[in-house]
Amino acid sequence: SPTPAGAARPPAASKWVRLNVGGTYFVSTRQTLCREPKSFLCRLCCQDGPELGSDKDETGAYLIDRDPTYFGPILNYLRHGKLIINKELAEEGVLEEAEFYNIASLVRLVKERIRDNENRTSQGPVKHVYRVLQCQEEELTQMVSTMSDGWKFEQLISIGSSYNYGNEDQAEFLCVVSRELNNSTNGIVKEPSEKAKILQERGSRM
Repeated sequence: SPTPAGAARPPAASKWVRLNVGGTYFVSTRQTLCREPKSFLCRLCCQDGPELGSDKDETGAYLIDRDPTYFGPILNYLRHGKLIINKELAEEGVLEEAEFYNIASLVRLVKERIRDNENRTSQGPVKHVYRVLQCQEEELTQMVSTMSDGWKFEQLISIGSSYNYGNEDQAEFLCVVSRELNNSTNGIVKEPSEKAKILQERGSRM
């Protein structure tokens, strides 16, 4: 029925919502808080009926007894769908809050980031394996061109023409190559060329 003249109209549901999270105030829209329909925030602020009651403070803000430090990444994720965590914040803390607020997509995202960080930490810093290979002049081009499996050419050193092949002296070289240790299979390093000789073997014969 029409509202009688002079009578106050019932206030429309405000677009903005005020939250008091552990003593810190946050202001957001109902649209943002309803991004995840099954989340605690959506049930608190956006659904009709007393499904999830909550006290309000003297300013009318919903009281939420959680750490406000980790609420920022939660609210920003609902705003733009991206996970942004300051360096001083622990990802485990954000995960705890995401689970409390029941934001399933954010829980998955934080768990993936934590797992990726753990994998990088377990690998440790990248280490390199260096090998010095002795080869003849005729083998040099083939050895360099067939180098694979992560091996990289570093340096070539001529050691003269001390190898006699038939009637001609063949120049010999030391070829320094390197490889990231993490790229090797179970720590087993394969030689890039069957013809190449490891310098240590040559030294043991001298």
